[in-house]
Amino acid sequence: MILNLDPKFKPFTTEEEIIYQSFTFSGGEPHIKINPDFDVNQPITITHRLNSFNDLGMLCVTVDALRRMDVKNINLFIPYYPAARQDRVMIKGEALSVKVYADIINSMQLNKVFVFDAHSEVTPALVNNCEVIPNHTFIAEVIKAIGNDVKLISPDGGALKKIYKVSEFLGGVEVVECSKSRDVKTGKLSGFKVYNDDLQGADCLIVDDICDGGGTFVGLAEELKNKNAGKLYLAVSHGIFNKGFAVLDCFEKIFTTNSFKDFEGESVEVIGLNQLI
Repeated sequence: MILNLDPKFKPFTTEEEIIYQSFTFSGGEPHIKINPDFDVNQPITITHRLNSFNDLGMLCVTVDALRRMDVKNINLFIPYYPAARQDRVMIKGEALSVKVYADIINSMQLNKVFVFDAHSEVTPALVNNCEVIPNHTFIAEVIKAIGNDVKLISPDGGALKKIYKVSEFLGGVEVVECSKSRDVKTGKLSGFKVYNDDLQGADCLIVDDICDGGGTFVGLAEELKNKNAGKLYLAVSHGIFNKGFAVLDCFEKIFTTNSFKDFEGESVEVIGLNQLI
């Protein structure tokens, strides 16, 4: 059975849903009342898009309510793992935010925690009973949409391991390796490099897990064009797009999922997670 804490997000459409009421008190505290008319001996999977600490708070009170109803087997599906990018302390005074979230989730003693395309191996290492769902089927759907004659572009060293697994899943699509430099104090990006002398007009698909402001992809697109790339496409598992889509007009098309939020009417093609898992 499924308990979807975001009523607009239903990644498992074939499962029976648990009915509940949720609200936030005037003091800001999240609260839930779950309809007890279900078999508490069945496994329950909670789904949610954790985009804030308020979302995490709603998850906490939901698990508590289920435990008080004597539900023993509780799973969690959070496709976008919050603070996954803050997986190391770069300068003194920073928090290791990924561990803060992990400690809270671990305290709930969940049976399984499913994450879609985790940013790095740090997340499953910190979260107990974590199972990462790879982006392979997502990229396969993107390739279907744009055509098979395309090169996979790894934006930086951190993405290499995952993108070669995607290539293997797709039957050996060619990978082009790239890199960039980032100032850890300011976050400014520079030094984009494409380790291919001449792309000879080939269409290119940049594959990554997260697009926030898009600076990485804009800088990389310019360098790909300098190396004679053809049409440029972008596929990101988790689309935040805090600067909108106008800054990404160098791409023929942008693909993402609904793991972070919905993009109704926007210039991006969304492949719903219910189609992928």
